[in-house]
Amino acid sequence: MRSVVRRSALLFLKLMKRNDIPEFSVLPKHIGIIMDGNGRWAKKRGLPRYEGHIEGAKTFRRIGEFAADIGIKYLTFYAFSTENWKRPKEEVDAIMQIFREYLLEADDRKKENEEKGISLRFIGERKGMPADLLELMENTEKQSRDKSNVILNIAVNYGGRHEITQSVKEIARKAVKGEISVDEIDEDMISKSLYTGGIPDPDLIIRPSGEYRISNFLTWQSAYSEFWFTDVLWPDFSEEDLIAALREFEKRNRRFGGV
Repeated sequence: MRSVVRRSALLFLKLMKRNDIPEFSVLPKHIGIIMDGNGRWAKKRGLPRYEGHIEGAKTFRRIGEFAADIGIKYLTFYAFSTENWKRPKEEVDAIMQIFREYLLEADDRKKENEEKGISLRFIGERKGMPADLLELMENTEKQSRDKSNVILNIAVNYGGRHEITQSVKEIARKAVKGEISVDEIDEDMISKSLYTGGIPDPDLIIRPSGEYRISNFLTWQSAYSEFWFTDVLWPDFSEEDLIAALREFEKRNRRFGGV
């Protein structure tokens, strides 16, 4: 099944390239995507929830590759939140296994990713993650560290408020040590100390599944993001849906508090 989905995605991209990748008057530099609706997708089909996460992982690969081909420089996918540990153990274990398989597959596709210039990074709290996953994450980051065509962030064990709290603690430690003064603390310092330090804030955040909230995703960074919502469940999210979101983004008038 996985090979069929992969062939279908490649065929679609070949067709798109044959007619040229869609052109846009303006493109977001950074897109954040909340991958939501996997469980509901499975429930609608009478399947266990983990089946939805398997399908969601396939969608993640397709959309990530397509966005990179369009020319999106930074992509951040919300994969697993700090609150998701509350879910049934069977579901959490399944998600971790899917993540494990993705990292092993990324290692197999190392050459392909290198050719595309993809840098894989993981943002979130690493404490509490399975040791073997941490090792795979670190190896994956190390292998692609010098690539810069596309920065692909995967938010795992991530929570926006936790991220801000950790940032504030680190700044406070520096202030206590006398490395910085209180007057030096500003928005730029906080931004640089976040997991996404050095990366532009997301211009566009996409949330499928019919929910209208950010769910603790990029809480600080999304202050001036544009949002695009759809009722489509994540496993059904298509290249056409991404194009629709980008077409809507083209129409937005981003004033950043100005006139």
